[in-house]
Amino acid sequence: MSTPFYVAPEQLIKDKADYARKGIARGRSVIVLEYTDGVLFVAENPSRALHKISEIYDRIGFAAVGKYNEFENLRVAGVRLADMRGYAYDRLDVSGRSLANAYAQTLGTIFTDQPKPFEVEIVVAEVGQTSSEDQLYRLTFDGSVADEQGYVAMGGQAEAMTTALATRWHEGMNLESSLALAVSLLGEFGAETPRTIEPSQLEVAILDRNRPRRTFVRINGSKLSELLS
Repeated sequence: MSTPFYVAPEQLIKDKADYARKGIARGRSVIVLEYTDGVLFVAENPSRALHKISEIYDRIGFAAVGKYNEFENLRVAGVRLADMRGYAYDRLDVSGRSLANAYAQTLGTIFTDQPKPFEVEIVVAEVGQTSSEDQLYRLTFDGSVADEQGYVAMGGQAEAMTTALATRWHEGMNLESSLALAVSLLGEFGAETPRTIEPSQLEVAILDRNRPRRTFVRINGSKLSELLS
């Protein structure tokens, strides 16, 4: 009788985590920033059809890095959950925190029960009536949730971008200055050597607190070029 194959649980968890981190780091980066009128999402993404940034509900946005098919499944599940909750109860009952908790449970179950973890990292952002009510939730591949303040950087050289954001970002920045900061960091840390990122290579969206209900707005084309200029 052959000896059954055995791997220590600690080693198995470590191998899964290393595998997921490497997959996420290979992807292009996403930066999420709070600004005076809402929340800004900026991603390096030359595709016009495959989005890293999306709307989930009236005042809730979604951004992700990693494997597209995996985070797209999470996005669709989040939209369905939000629609069902808003229809069954009230639109105000749909919150970023409840969605973040649902995503955390899903990612945690996949990480522990499946042989291959999801190679994804996501942000669920909710814009409030005032800047003090804005919420940013960062979720990692193992279901961990972090309540971030002000900014989040994911994918690529996320640690270096987070360090730079800690010194360059401040409360009260307007949309133009926040966008300029995010694009400069993506160009500085998004590849082995610094470069200039053209508007056509960017995916940009905002949650605008001044809009009456559906706050998610994509920014592209001439409007994006004007803001960057």
